[in-house]
This record gives sequence, structure tokens and C-alpha cells, in this order.
Amino acid sequence: MTQFIAFDVETPNRHNDRISAIGISIIGDNCMKNDFYSLVNPETYFDDFNTSLTGIDEKMVKDSPTFPQIWSQIEPLMTEGLLVAHNAVFDMGVLKKCLQHYGIAWKKSVPYLCTVQIGRRMLPGMSRKLNVLCDYYGIPLDHHQAASDSRACAQILLHYIESGCDVKSHIRTFSFV
Repeated sequence: MTQFIAFDVETPNRHNDRISAIGISIIGDNCMKNDFYSLVNPETYFDDFNTSLTGIDEKMVKDSPTFPQIWSQIEPLMTEGLLVAHNAVFDMGVLKKCLQHYGIAWKKSVPYLCTVQIGRRMLPGMSRKLNVLCDYYGIPLDHHQAASDSRACAQILLHYIESGCDVKSHIRTFSFV
């Protein structure tokens, strides 16, 4: 079985070009294997809306690693499996903008899965919001907290797989160029 790397990012402002927190949950052999979480100093300002949503502000991240510093830790994790996110275009887009902002070269493109898109086929007529799916599957969620959101995304994917979802048919490619 493929190893899946579910991840979630929180952002400091409406530009969605920097990360203030990242959560990564690794799935292997149909179960959760490992988690990673870190606050990230985005080296930019915070909007009141984002701070209210995530609870993360400038004071909390002032001594946290910057994106280039955290990238050296997470890049090996992000490379060792198929990326998965809930509303993946958002998280992948933020990751792409961070890499570009800091001039960090990675892959030209990566395959990924989006649990929102899979949910459209697996649960037609049902809301695909993360909190709604977590309620439906009985998954604990501290919404808009990157560690909790990535874990929830991973568990939703496991539910889809257990329900017979052929994830290979849902793989898309995201360009980082």
C-alpha cells in the first residue's frame, strides 16, 4: 500500500502566501503511523480574522522556525508518500507560494489526493466541510488547528479506503512551477 502524507497549513493573513502552522499525519498499512506539528514564523503580519480563526498570533510564533528552517525537517516527510489534504488546492497553493517566496526549489509537480473531492463521490449530497465529516465519522476535531486538521484528514481518508474507495482514481497532479 502507498504511504499517505496528510497535511494542513494555517496562514497568518488573507494573502495565503505564508504558513503560521503546519500539521502532518502519516498513514501506512491502513493506519496512522506518525504525526508532526510546528508553529512557523511567517515573517509577516497577521490579520485579525486569521488570528481569531486559528488562535495563532505574532507573539506565539516569534521564536518559531521560519519556513526555510522548517522545510529542512518536513521536506523528507512530504516526499515519502502521496500528499493528501482537505481542500487540497488551498494547502498545496500555500505551500507553492511559500516555496516560491523563499526561492526554494522542490519538485516540478506532485501527485495528491483531496478528501473534499473524494467526498463528492463517496458521500453525494452531504456537506464535505471538515467539521461535518468529522461529526459524521465520529472523529475528534479542534478545527483550524493544523495538527488536528491533518489528523482528521488522514482519518477521513482511512474511512474512505475502508468503504472501498479506489484512491488511485482520485489522484491529481499539482504543479509547483
